[in-house]
Amino acid sequence: MGVPESYKGAVVLREDTEMFSGLPSQSRDPAKSLTLREVPTPEPGVGEVLVAVMASSINYNTVWSSIFEPVPTFGFLRRYASQVPSAGIHDQPFHVLGSDMSGVVLRVGAGVRRWKPGDKVVAHCLSVELSEADGHDDSMLDPEQRIWGYETNYGGLAQLSLVKANQLMPKPAHLTWEESAVSGLVHSTAYRQLISRNGARVKLGDVVLIWGAAGGLGSYATQLALRAGATPVCVVSSRAKADLVRSQGAELIIDRAAEGYRFWSDPDTPDPKEWKRFGARIRDLTGGDDPDVVFEHPGRETMGASVYVARRGGTIVTCASTSGYQHQYDNRYLWMGLKRIVGTHFANYREAWEANRLIAKGVVHPTLSAVYGLDDVGLAARRVHQNEHSGKVGVLALAPRPGLGIDAPEFRASHVEQIERFREGDAHDTVSG
Repeated sequence: MGVPESYKGAVVLREDTEMFSGLPSQSRDPAKSLTLREVPTPEPGVGEVLVAVMASSINYNTVWSSIFEPVPTFGFLRRYASQVPSAGIHDQPFHVLGSDMSGVVLRVGAGVRRWKPGDKVVAHCLSVELSEADGHDDSMLDPEQRIWGYETNYGGLAQLSLVKANQLMPKPAHLTWEESAVSGLVHSTAYRQLISRNGARVKLGDVVLIWGAAGGLGSYATQLALRAGATPVCVVSSRAKADLVRSQGAELIIDRAAEGYRFWSDPDTPDPKEWKRFGARIRDLTGGDDPDVVFEHPGRETMGASVYVARRGGTIVTCASTSGYQHQYDNRYLWMGLKRIVGTHFANYREAWEANRLIAKGVVHPTLSAVYGLDDVGLAARRVHQNEHSGKVGVLALAPRPGLGIDAPEFRASHVEQIERFREGDAHDTVSG
């Protein structure tokens, strides 16, 4: 296959890292910093693969990158290049973002055996070197573990992408390009948090509190809890999102906005009375049970409540911290309740592969809600930043329109209602780019 000398990628620029200086996070607009630029095509090195990207998606790390919080990502690229001799190409004045991708293998580097040009693939976002012993039991513990498209360059929000061969997995045959592209990061993260031995190990009968149950992470966590035989208690922020979660099979739902929960009296003072009210509401729904597991990812806003409401001996499993990294909770409820906090971060290759297999078998379904063209990637990121979305927001790259890439139409037909459950309708889809 022919390979162009350059391609279009959604980038942030090193020269723009101070453009939002002094502005609070919510006032920073990804559409102002995240732009489409022509970038040179990288040559795949040993163990690397160049992929023609059909579609990608917006994750919260794209938002962080585009508003330069908590730090600009160019420091990640510089350290990668200095620590790994073969990674010098990643240190550029531009950063091509994106930690999800579906596409077609275009060219492979030396030593790649599993994949060949023409293979249809999806990517997970774990980039590891595995030159240290620590990563060989769980590659997430590799001291040189990085998130592709966030801590490395040449991510998935582009026409081409550079990945390691051990990031690739087979594309689910019954899904479109855009549907295939949205699950990799969030589903694998939720799988490790809830199902894996490295997370909470949810089992039959557990009560699982899921924050943001209609969002990117939460929409997959809800499905995984249900498939595991657990009882999810789903927290959402609107009636429409409650209806979406209910349509997935969840029955116990808390509309946080409608019920007026405010876990902080002011920006510096948590409100334990609200934790108590929230815990009582959970017990009302469950018939008196506290959560065995709390699926925690908002962070600062909710962590105090999460520690409080978990049952005695329960587990709070946490990642992301989209509302802030500095958590505050009352440690008496943790230590005297013999509770534990488990930190998880993305997933290793095996966990990602198992999560992708569930998608391919129609056990778990993508939660794609809207599709944007690559030209509108800034608008798509802005929407996620402002929490105006449900499920996942997809971005078309080389795919000229939504709906392409299906190779198993009969199998799809038996699952199409679940696959399209989160879709908002054609009015939200664009095909620019």
